[in-house]
Amino acid sequence: MIRRFNACLVSTAAVLCAMTARADVRLPAIFSDHMVLQRGVAAPVWGSADPGEEVKVTLGGADLPGAQPKSAVAGTDGRWKLKLGALKGGGVTTLTVQGKNTLTVSDVLIGEVWLCSGQSNMAMAVRGCNDFPKEQAEAQHPQIRMFTVTSGPAASPQDDCRGSWVVCSPDTVAGFSATAYFFGREIHRSLGVPVGLVHSSVGGTPIEAWTSWDAQKDLTPLKSPIFDNWTKRQAAWDPAKAVEAYETRLAAYRDAAAKAKEAEKPAPQRPAKPVEPHLDSHYPATLYNGKINPLVPYAIRGALWYQGENNASPTGGPLYHLQLTTLIRDWRRRWSAEFPFGFVQLPDFHAPQKEPVENTGWTLVREGMLQTLSTPRTGMAVTLGLGEANNIHPKNKQEVGLRLAMWALADVYGKKGIASSGPLPVGHEVSGSAIVVRFKHADGGLQAPGGSLRGFAIAAADKRWMRADARIDGDRVVVSSPDVPNPVAVRYAWADNPDCNLKNAAGLPASPFRTDDW
Repeated sequence: MIRRFNACLVSTAAVLCAMTARADVRLPAIFSDHMVLQRGVAAPVWGSADPGEEVKVTLGGADLPGAQPKSAVAGTDGRWKLKLGALKGGGVTTLTVQGKNTLTVSDVLIGEVWLCSGQSNMAMAVRGCNDFPKEQAEAQHPQIRMFTVTSGPAASPQDDCRGSWVVCSPDTVAGFSATAYFFGREIHRSLGVPVGLVHSSVGGTPIEAWTSWDAQKDLTPLKSPIFDNWTKRQAAWDPAKAVEAYETRLAAYRDAAAKAKEAEKPAPQRPAKPVEPHLDSHYPATLYNGKINPLVPYAIRGALWYQGENNASPTGGPLYHLQLTTLIRDWRRRWSAEFPFGFVQLPDFHAPQKEPVENTGWTLVREGMLQTLSTPRTGMAVTLGLGEANNIHPKNKQEVGLRLAMWALADVYGKKGIASSGPLPVGHEVSGSAIVVRFKHADGGLQAPGGSLRGFAIAAADKRWMRADARIDGDRVVVSSPDVPNPVAVRYAWADNPDCNLKNAAGLPASPFRTDDW
C-alpha cells in the first residue's frame, strides 16, 4: 500500500512537472543575453506558451523610446508574436518576457543588425586571416556582437536553432566570421552604433541548400541538374550498403592514418558518416530549413552573402543568376521586407591567365552575380586582386569586409563621398574598328594602375578572340585590335585568375564582364 501511494505521488509530480514545462513561456535562441535589436523599426519578438496564455514583453524602462510594454496572446498552437515600438539606440537594456513565468534577457543593445550567410569563405574565422595577432589585440569592441547558428541541415523548416550571442573582445574574436566581423567593424566605426552580426554559414555547400523548397521546386532550369539528380539518389539510398561502404572507407583511413603517423606526415581526411540524401547539407532547402528559417522574422537591416564556389562548374555556373535572384526574393518574402542584400563576387583563383577569354564555372558565377545587380537594393563587392592562386580561402578578409561596408555605407546608409562599387559596364557600341564600353561607378575617373590597360579581348563575328588594345576616355574604355577590323564583342577579365587592372579612383576594381553570350 505504501509503495502504491509513493508511486502515485511520483506519478502526480511527473504530471505537474510536465504541466509546468508546458506552461513556461519560451523564446527562440536568438533572443538571448548580449543580443542586438535593429534600431528604427518595430522589431518582432515571438515564442511559445500555453494556448490562450497572455505574454507581456518589456524592453528596459518606460523612458526608452519605443519600449512601452507590448502584449500578445498565444494561439491554439501555443505560438505568440508581437512587435515592439520603433526603437532608438541607447545604452544597455534588458528584455523581459512575462507569462506564467518570467524570462530576462540581459545586456541588450539597439543598433544595426546584418544577416551574414554563405559557404566556407563566410565561415572562415578571424584566426585564419592576415595579421591575426594584430587584429586580435585590437578587437576590443564590446558593441559588436555575433550570433552564430550552430544547428545543422533539416528536412523541414525549423522554428528554432542552436546558437548564442558573443561579445567581441580579444578573447572571442578568433572564432568570429572574418568577412562579417570586418564588415561590422567598419559599420560600427563609421556610424558609431552597436552592430549585431547574425552568422549562418556552412563550408562547401551550394546555393540551392540555402533557398526554401517552395521558392525553387518549380523552376524548370533546375529540374534536371538538381532536383531529378537528388530524386534518383534518394530512390537508390540503401542504409545497410551505405554503412558497409563507410566502414570500408573508415578501415582504409585508419590504416593510412597509422602509416602517416609512423612517417611523421599529415593524416588523411577522415571519411564522413553516411547521410540519407534528403538530410544532406547539399540537398535543396536543408540549410534554409535548419539555419535560416529559425531566424525569420528577426529584425535585420540587410543581408550579406559570400558563396558561389560550390556552384562554379560548367553546368552550375549558367544557373547562378537565376538561383541568386531566387534566394534574394525568397528571403525577402519570408521577412516581408525588401531589405538590402550585398554579395561578394568570387575573387581570382587558380593559375594566373593572360588570355581573358575562357568560359568556366568561375567566370559564369561571377557573371551571374553581376547580372543579379539588376535586382533592386542589391550591391556587390568585386574582389579581383584579393584572391590567391592556390588557396580557395584567401586570407585578406579585411578588404572583403571593407568593400562590403563601403557599399552599405554609401547605398544603404547614404554616406557621401564613399565609392560603393568598382566600375560596372552599362552599355557598349561599335565605333568604326573599335568598341566603346561605358561604365558607372567610375568615381573620380577610371584608372589603369601600372601603365596601360590590361585584361581586354575583342572578337569579330568569327568568335576568334584576340588580345585587345584599350584606352580610357572619361568614363568609357575604347577597345580595339589591328587584327579585328570589324569587332562585335568584348570581354574583360574573363578568366579564373585574369591579368587585369581597370579601377576607379577609390582603388576598387572593375567587375569582369562580356558583351557576348557565346
